[in-house]
Amino acid sequence: MIIYGSGGHAKVIISCIVANRDKVDLIFDDIPGRKEIYGMTVSGFYNSDILPDQKLIIAIGDNSVRRKISNQVKHPFGITIHPSCIIDKTVKLGEGTVVLHNAVIQADAIIGRHVIINTSVSVDHDCVISDFVHLAPGVILSGNVYVGENTLVGVGSIIAPGLTIGKNCFIAAGSVVTKDIPDGTMVRGNPAKIISYHL
Repeated sequence: MIIYGSGGHAKVIISCIVANRDKVDLIFDDIPGRKEIYGMTVSGFYNSDILPDQKLIIAIGDNSVRRKISNQVKHPFGITIHPSCIIDKTVKLGEGTVVLHNAVIQADAIIGRHVIINTSVSVDHDCVISDFVHLAPGVILSGNVYVGENTLVGVGSIIAPGLTIGKNCFIAAGSVVTKDIPDGTMVRGNPAKIISYHL
């Protein structure tokens, strides 16, 4: 597996890969000062000619950066799932997606491309998580929730059943969402309220 990124999120991705008894063959990073991570050499800028058939994970938490990089990468994208996760056999996972330690994804959920299902996230039945979403640690999505592209659901937030969260939204940490959230909004609180529009 190839990793693109060598920051904190990359450490967790490496942990998943190692836990699956796989190995990290190569690490790219566009930040010149990063030379190694966990004793592994960072090879520098992305190069599509190196190990071109090896699968790659973009190990960057920022949704917009992850999307930008995905449009430049020529390698095939992989998926990594920590062995502590519980994922129903009916779940569909898109390329480039990572499911981190102790996450649970229930029946008929659909997870898009390059999604981060972070530590101890719970995604209940029939949820749809669009491309380039990040569900931060401890997030709970009740059944039949839809989350639009590029949205970040912050640490420990709870989304009530059947709601639609728009694209390009930011749900602040610890929020309890009890109604639909329109595109391009930031919400916070219990119950969550719109505090700004950032489209």
